[in-house]
Amino acid sequence: MCGIVGYVGKRSAQDVLLDGLEKLEYRGYDSAGVALALDGGIRVVKSKGRLTALREKLAAQQLAQSFCGIGHTRWATHGAPNDINAHPHASNDGKFAVVHNGIIENYMELREELLRKGYRFESETDTEVIVHLIEMYYAGDFRKAVMKASSRLVGSYALGIVCTDTPDTV
Repeated sequence: MCGIVGYVGKRSAQDVLLDGLEKLEYRGYDSAGVALALDGGIRVVKSKGRLTALREKLAAQQLAQSFCGIGHTRWATHGAPNDINAHPHASNDGKFAVVHNGIIENYMELREELLRKGYRFESETDTEVIVHLIEMYYAGDFRKAVMKASSRLVGSYALGIVCTDTPDTV
């Protein structure tokens, strides 16, 4: 079962997210990842396997301090368990990152529509359609773009989303 953690505050978002994901380990998962709002953009780091693999990747990268981010542990429903299908997923323009728990039943239809409009997909997941829909609908208002994208989704789901234009909001 997937798990989502989000944080905005005065502590290190990376530390809070990793601690939160650690508390979700008992649920079982095949990959984990985080998206951190940093000066200059969102940094996504994800890894197949246990949380220790993600911790090692983050330690090696020595990212700048972040105070906002989202994290995810994934149990594969769409796509093989690997680094590419792990969450978070980022928009083509790098402005958004999304984590998702649940299932988007109409993702193939949405994916085909987005492909026709020129959006590139890297993963096999239903989650990636969400981030591209938000990107497509974004016209400066983060909340409106999320609401418009959500209105197109059929299924049962929970989302965690960050945007470079609102680096203090999840």
